[in-house]
Order: sequence, then C-alpha cells, then structure tokens
Amino acid sequence: MHHTTRLFIAAPVPEELKSYLSRQASSFQHEAIRMVPEVNLHLTLFFIGNVPIEQLSDIREVTAHMAGQFAPFDLKLQAVEPGPKPRSPRLVWARFAPDDTFANLSRGLAQALSPQPLSQRDPIPHITLARFRKDRPTPHNLEAISPTERIVLSVREIAVWHSELASPHPRYTILHRYPLTGNPQAADTV
Repeated sequence: MHHTTRLFIAAPVPEELKSYLSRQASSFQHEAIRMVPEVNLHLTLFFIGNVPIEQLSDIREVTAHMAGQFAPFDLKLQAVEPGPKPRSPRLVWARFAPDDTFANLSRGLAQALSPQPLSQRDPIPHITLARFRKDRPTPHNLEAISPTERIVLSVREIAVWHSELASPHPRYTILHRYPLTGNPQAADTV
C-alpha cells in the first residue's frame, strides 16, 4: 500500500500581519462566510496535492534549489476583498500587488514539481482569509477593503507544508523551511 501525503509550498506569514488580516476579514459578516483560522494563514506559491510519501525528498530538493535562486522580496497589500472573481466569489482574500519575483518563483516551482502545463496567467499573490460555504447563498455586493497605510508582506523564506484534512478546518504543518538566499540581480535570469 502506498502512503500519500498532501503537500504545498508556501511562505509563512508573520503573526502581526496575520492578526491584521484577520481583523480586516472579520468585517465581512455573512452566514455563508467561514473564516480561515489565523494559524492557517499562508502565502501559497504552489499547491502540490497528494503525492507518494517517497517523493518528499525530491520536493524538498527542488524547493531548496528554488529558494537559493531568489532573493527575499516584499509584496504590497492592495485589498482585502471577495475573489478570485468579484462577480462569483468563492473566498475572501488579501490580494497583493502583482510582483515579478513572486510570479517567477511560483512558476519555477510549478514547472519543476508539476506534470501539468502552466496556465498563461500570472499567479496572483494572495492569502485566503475566508471561504464561502457551498450550502449557503453566495453573498454579493461585499465591499473591498483597501488598506489606509502601506502594508507589506516580506517574503524571507519558503516552506514545504503538510495539509491534513480535518473538520472544521484542515491542519497545516511546516515540514521544512528554506530561506531565500539568491542574489537580487540574478533573479532575472531564472
């Protein structure tokens, strides 16, 4: 019998930013909205899904290699809002300004770890703050919240996370952390 594990690559979010984002998201009051516990907030770079446990060492190797190619970078918060499609939202997210380093790192991980061809769209840097329950009518006309000050997520490391499906929320555990140690100038050549 093959044991599988459910994995994703994400950047941890500092506690201070987690509590700020949770406070912002809590202003979206609706029966269909289920908040993501603060402890679960993270910035996904690439969702791997279920893989045989034997693949973990390869995934760690790829992640370590990618972390060595990229310098730390900052993401600027643009809005806390329903997304990804405002007209038919599935979640409330903290959406950050598009960022080349994020996009290149995310694509690099996807290319190295996924057999599927990549979508043409650049990945949007975001943190999922709440999900809409499928058994309730979707709330509409929720207003986006734009930060009044400059809010930045400093991405200094990426990590391999384990996701354990549980009720009412999955449990996430960081298995291995890798600091971003690349040279800022070299990142353009990846």
